[in-house]
This record gives sequence, structure tokens and C-alpha cells, in this order.
Amino acid sequence: MKSLLITCGLFFGICILYIIMMLTKTDFFFTYTLDDAYIHLALAKNFALHKIWGMTPYAFSSSSSSPMFTFILSVLIFIFGNNELIPLVFNLIMAFFSVYFLNKYYAQHFQKSQNIIIACIFTLFFAVVHLQIMAGMEHVLQLLIIIINIHFFQKWVHSDFKNPEVSYWFYFTIALSGLVRFESMFYFVSLAFVFCCLKKFKHAFTTLICGFLPILIFGYFNEQQSGYFLPNSVVVKGTAFDLSGHYLSQLKFLVVDKVLLNITFYKVGLFPLLIALVLIYRDYRKKYSFHHLVLNNFLLIVWSLTLILHACFGNFRGFFRYEAYILVAFSMILIPRLKDFFVNPFGEFKKDGLIGVFILCNVFLLVYKSGYAHFMMINGSRNIYEQQVQSARFLKKYYNTSKVVANDIGAICYFSDIHLFDIAGLGSKEMIPFNEKGKVFDQKFENFLTQYSVENTYELAIVYEEWFGGHVPKNWKKVAVLKINNNTNAALDHVTIYSIDPQVHDQLKENVKNFNWNKNVKVSIIQ
Repeated sequence: MKSLLITCGLFFGICILYIIMMLTKTDFFFTYTLDDAYIHLALAKNFALHKIWGMTPYAFSSSSSSPMFTFILSVLIFIFGNNELIPLVFNLIMAFFSVYFLNKYYAQHFQKSQNIIIACIFTLFFAVVHLQIMAGMEHVLQLLIIIINIHFFQKWVHSDFKNPEVSYWFYFTIALSGLVRFESMFYFVSLAFVFCCLKKFKHAFTTLICGFLPILIFGYFNEQQSGYFLPNSVVVKGTAFDLSGHYLSQLKFLVVDKVLLNITFYKVGLFPLLIALVLIYRDYRKKYSFHHLVLNNFLLIVWSLTLILHACFGNFRGFFRYEAYILVAFSMILIPRLKDFFVNPFGEFKKDGLIGVFILCNVFLLVYKSGYAHFMMINGSRNIYEQQVQSARFLKKYYNTSKVVANDIGAICYFSDIHLFDIAGLGSKEMIPFNEKGKVFDQKFENFLTQYSVENTYELAIVYEEWFGGHVPKNWKKVAVLKINNNTNAALDHVTIYSIDPQVHDQLKENVKNFNWNKNVKVSIIQ
């Protein structure tokens, strides 16, 4: 209990300080560090209040990369009312339970409270959990599920896979994790592979069924509505190895471009992976049988494979959010194996310099990520407030139910009731063919958007002009540019407002002039 209270005091004390600092940058209006958080909120609001799973109250759109998280938010909105603070409160609660289970897990391996506290704090900051809380997205829930999953899996292993109660919790968290983040599929496949190595085919089959069945059910209903098995965001951003040919170039892209030449891979997974390889190799040198070697390193092998699959087919992006679940898993697996470094660090460094150097590299990365997270939270919240939230307020005041073309769709859809056309494809399936597999916009895109925006009577656009690659429709007329300073989190430091309908051009210009923009937004009217 002592270690839990101290860990909670330290971690949540830091979170509260950051919340206060963020509020001072946003006129005391709490703003998430990513516009994506408002995508979940918009979907949840529309599902709770209008029974429409979509970015707007008017039409279905499969824009959530985490159906389970969005559904939970919709239930909370239905019960407590529509409030943008719901994801923050929910994430804080999920973080508390994460700390609780981490404390319980590490208490099995350490006797002293100070070692339990250090292990918990290291795990939390190695995965930058405080940043994940402020992002307002599903990653804290994902971490909690993974923590519980590993906690009960270890108990299951110690019972020689004979304790049915802990196995139920293991399979239950497997079933949940796929709909919280689709990257969990990499974990399911890795688990099944290692189970097969141990000839535990029943466990491998059950893992795959529990993991993939909820995804298959969701995919069936999603395809009925959108024509795609997975959500739009996964289709647009995901990486697939297809059967269209060019296999060597595809393989080169997956292995060389996405892993070997991806600096974020080295910042995220290299040193945990190296520690895992050293530990597995040392067991191999002990002449263990294959069964004993795999069983003794079961989760190390599983999560090393998961990391590699994620690197090839998933994404490593800013905020370390997509890979946070991997970092928590490695921490939970490696810290008990290296607990002597926590109990007697200097003595162990002298005895095992190689592992000691890798641990120091991970500590350095923890410090680096904490510094990175500091700027993301302080400046990032301000960026989203000054760009996306201000744009949303402008639309709410003057164009609340108008037809709008956009590319950052979260805040503008949550805070208003616009009819949306999303050029990035997350909120409009019509744009997916122009965005999937890293495509760039071309003349075909420009022709389509020109015709579509006119035929469907869209009035204005708020977009990143540079994203068009010179293919902004010729009939769109530029009205204004909104620029922010010290940008860290927005895709660009400026957005451009266009009139699409010529009849709204003059009034749109006057509305931009008359709106009370935040003082840090530089408004340039195009004459």
C-alpha cells in the first residue's frame, strides 16, 4: 500500500502540474495535445446523442481507430452529458488502475517499497504515460489491458498453464485489446506462434479466436456501411503486403525503410530488443532444451516479434503513442529479469557491463522522451487550441450547419454541426482511394474534388494548402491564412480558408475579419 500511495502521489502530482501549465497557455480551456482526441469525441457525441456512428450527425463514417474507446466515451456522454473533459477523466482513472496493477505485479518481484516505486515510475515514464493521458486518446486504456494481460499470463505460466481462473483473464484481455487498438493483432500472432513452438496448439488456437473474432465481427458490420473491413484511418495509414507484384520492392520498404532506416525504431525498440536477445542467447549457452529455452523466455520472444511486426506493418510516430504498449510490456518482462540492477545497481554494473550499458541507454531515452513530452504538452495543447479549436469556434459561430471541406477534422466536428468532406479520407470514404498506400494528390484528385465540391454545394474549406501539392481546385478562392507561433503539434503552423461557393466569398471574408480570434493567431486576409 505504501508503494502504491507514493507512486500515485509522484505520478499524478506531475500530471496535475502539467494540466495547470497547459491551462495557462489556453485561456484556461483544457485542450488535448492532439486533434485526434476530438475525432473520438465527435464520434462518441454523435453516437450518444444522434445514434449515428460518424463525424457528423448526418452520416456514418468509420473514423475511429479504436472502436472500443469511442464506444466507451459515447456511453459516458450518454450518462453524464456531452463534456470535452470526459476523455481526460477517463484516462486518469485508467492510469490509476495501471499504477495499481503495476504495483501489484512488481510487488511479487521486489521486497522493498523503494524498488517497487522505482520499477513503476520507470515503466510509466518509459512509455510516456503522462503524455498519453493529455492526448485524450485510447492508449492509456490499451496500456491497462496489456498490463493486466501480462500480470495474469505470468500467473498462468507459474501454474504450468493449469489455472483456469487466470487463463480466463488472459483471454478476456486478449478479446478486448483488438478493438482498442488494431495493432494488437501483431501480439495475437506472436503469442500463437510461440504457443505452437511449445506444441500448445489449443492455446494458440484459442488466442487467435479470442483476439480476431471481435475484430471480424466489427469488420463485418463496418464493411456493410463503408465498404472497407477496417476503419478509414487504418486503411489510409496502415501498411500492407499485397499480391500486386513488385515483391522485392515491397519487402525492401517493410524491412529497410520502415525498420533499418527508421530512426524512431532505434529510439523506441532497439535497446529493449538488444537486452532481450542477450538474455535469450545466455540461456541458449546454458544448453537448455528448446522447450525450456522458449518457455523461460516466452514473453521476451513474443514481444520481440510483436515489436518487429509493429515496425514493419504499423507506425512509429510522434508522441510515442503507437508503441507505448510495447514499451510497457518490455518493462514488465525485463525489470524482473534484471531486478538485481534495481537492488544493487553499482555492483551489477561491474559484473555485467553489457546489460548495464543497454540499461543506461534506456534510461537516457526515458529522459529524452520526458523532455520531448514536456514540449508536446505545453506547446502542443496551445497549438491545438490556437489552430483547431479557434477554427471550430469560428465555424460554430458563422457556419454551424454549413458544408465544409477540411483535413484536420476532430475539433471542428466536435464543437460544431457542420456537414463535412474530409480530404484526408478519415471522415469521407470517397477520399480513401486518393490517400491509401502513401499516394500523393494529382490532377485526377483535383478534378474529382472540383466536381464533387460543386455538385454537392460545399461553401468553404479550412485546409492545409501545402497538402494539396499544387492541386487546389481552381474554382476555390483564397480568403485568409491563419498562422500560429511555436508550432510543435499541429501538422503545419498555418491553415488556409477558401470560399468554394462564390456567393459566400465576400461575407466569409467579413466574418474572418470580425471574429474574435485568439491573440496569438495571426490573421492575413487575402485581398
